[in-house]
Amino acid sequence: MEIKIKKCPKCGREGIRMTRGVCFNCYRKFIWKKPKGICKRCKRLIFIHAKGYCGGCYNFIFHLEKTKSYNYKKSHGIDIILYRKITKKCMICGFDKVVELHHLDHDHKNSSEGNLIGLCPNHHKMLHHYKYKKEIIKKLKEKKLKNLRCFLTS
Repeated sequence: MEIKIKKCPKCGREGIRMTRGVCFNCYRKFIWKKPKGICKRCKRLIFIHAKGYCGGCYNFIFHLEKTKSYNYKKSHGIDIILYRKITKKCMICGFDKVVELHHLDHDHKNSSEGNLIGLCPNHHKMLHHYKYKKEIIKKLKEKKLKNLRCFLTS
C-alpha cells in the first residue's frame, strides 16, 4: 500500500493527513469554528473550552492547585507543602481563612523556612506600616519567634 504525501494549499506543509483539503493546523485556524455557549459557572456567552465551561472557569475549577503550586515555586522559590505549612494560620491571632506569606528580613530571595511566617492581611499590613510596626513586633516576640534580630536594627 502506497502512502500519499499531500501538500497543504494554505501553508505549503507536506503531510499524510488532510482534512477538507488542508493540514490539521490550517483546519483549526481557518475552517473549524469554536462552539459558543453559556458557561456553567460565570453564565457568559463565550467560547466553550471543555465540560461546559469557558477557558478561565475551566482552569479555575480543574487546575487551580497546579497553578497555585507553580506560582509559589516561581515567586517564592518554595514548594506548595512548605507554603501551606507556613500559611496555615496567622502567627499573631490564629486567623486561618486568608493568610499571607511574610519574609522576616524583607529579602524576597531568602526563602528559608526560618525567614518565613504566615500573617493575616491585617497584621501583615500593620507590620509594613510605620505606625503599627513596633506593636506587631512586640506581639511576635511574645510568641517567641526566633528570627526577630532583623527587626532590632530597623
